[in-house]
Amino acid sequence: LGWADTLASKDNTARQYAYARMLGRNGVYTPQAVLNGRSHVNGADLAGINSRLLAMADGGEGLDVPVEARVGGDEIDIKVGAGKGKANVIVVYFDREQMVDVKQGENGGRKIAYWHAVRDVQTIGMWDGKPASFVLPASILDQGKNGGCAVLLQTMKDAETPGAILGAAAVVTGTAAD
Repeated sequence: LGWADTLASKDNTARQYAYARMLGRNGVYTPQAVLNGRSHVNGADLAGINSRLLAMADGGEGLDVPVEARVGGDEIDIKVGAGKGKANVIVVYFDREQMVDVKQGENGGRKIAYWHAVRDVQTIGMWDGKPASFVLPASILDQGKNGGCAVLLQTMKDAETPGAILGAAAVVTGTAAD
């Protein structure tokens, strides 16, 4: 639309297209919320997101494996409970809120708040259905800044295509930008 998305990255775009393949879609859009790795809705539709998550939980597509993530001192302690199957333990680092000056296009000249924009995605280990623990340095969160991370317990359809999310937790640091 006449300007480069300052929050975009090749890795995030590749992950979004992998979700599109998994969901049987030809294209992607922004803002998009992928729910439990199984469905999607417009990311600006909070009521739709909440409604779909409730329906998914009622239909057996909720988050069934307990995942905890806590900052303690200089560490992030991650605990994954017991369940069935195998999955990757993925950490998604995000900015809680970021203001962007849109230069051109339909929103040209506006300053828009982007929430939970992903900075990086990292697989930190594997889970085999048994309780597991992981430790990361808390410094990766840019303590005191406007960010955090989500820990996802996610199956994979194949080497490049994400599948269902079985459990999740989040750690948020700092405060929202003024």
